[in-house]
Amino acid sequence: MHDIVLFSAKPYDRAAFDEANQALDAPLVLEYLDTRLTEQTAPLAAGATSVCAFVNDDVSEAVLRTLAEAGTRLVAMRCAGYNNVDLDAAGRLGVTVVRVPSYSPNAVAEHTLALMLALNRKIHRAHNRVRDGNFSLDGLVGFDMAGKTAAVIGTGKIGVIVARLLWHLRCEVVAVDPFEDDHLRELGVSYVSLDEAFQRADIVTLNCPLTADTHHLIDEAALEAMKPGAMLVNTGRGALVDTNAVLASLKSGRLGSLALDVYEEEGDLFFEDRSDEIIDDDVFARLLTFPNVLITAHQAFLTREALTAIAETTLGNVRTVTAGGTCDNVVDAN
Repeated sequence: MHDIVLFSAKPYDRAAFDEANQALDAPLVLEYLDTRLTEQTAPLAAGATSVCAFVNDDVSEAVLRTLAEAGTRLVAMRCAGYNNVDLDAAGRLGVTVVRVPSYSPNAVAEHTLALMLALNRKIHRAHNRVRDGNFSLDGLVGFDMAGKTAAVIGTGKIGVIVARLLWHLRCEVVAVDPFEDDHLRELGVSYVSLDEAFQRADIVTLNCPLTADTHHLIDEAALEAMKPGAMLVNTGRGALVDTNAVLASLKSGRLGSLALDVYEEEGDLFFEDRSDEIIDDDVFARLLTFPNVLITAHQAFLTREALTAIAETTLGNVRTVTAGGTCDNVVDAN
């Protein structure tokens, strides 16, 4: 019998969890499944007291019921977000849900900055040109980040670091968050309304959680409110952005450029090798045709330090809960 069944487990997950598990005084019995957690695959966890899931796994009521009926009492999310978990159903079924609230905010913040710099200086296009023996610089003109206004939407643990990195690049940084960070204010970061941020910013970066209030935060109205030619970067959650509205804004030329590490319909795309398949998501396929769009496949978290922290925290959560202890990382419907 396995202590934990890990769904959507890739080689880098296995390596990190094996290393963290072997460091325990009493290692747990782990089973790794490459497949996503769905209503159809949930029976594969039969007999396991704990299931470990990731961002694109299905942890709906139907899945939770199947897990609970087969003996699962704990779902350990190896990520910070849990919007894919039906917490009400988990409570009714007696399934505890835990998460990893923070692993390496530096990892996501640094990837956010990397996307900005690569998109601005056309690194992705330049790389492909040089590999093809094309050394022309036409079409690769960027802009100095210094002196530009950058709006950081969400100044939690990740957003604070993004704001500090942009401040070090000598951007004028404005922020949007109901909770103001004292250190950022000391640096000269101004907290403004969302409307003002859109009006002023040359660069808008989304680093906020996905809630009912932030779903499609970037919609047609928001894009119309933005400064023409602005850059939009999303390393938060895919559904923060109305992709169809963004696509229309790119086509009209109003939105200057777009960088995404997350996509609202990524569940059927990301984390798998689909190079031999036809991408049947027409919206995503259209995005890939724009030279001013840069997309990575939800890899902002992917550093050695982050993977280690995720594994250690997840195993700690499982051990604490199964031993009857109090775990600070429990999430519920309240």
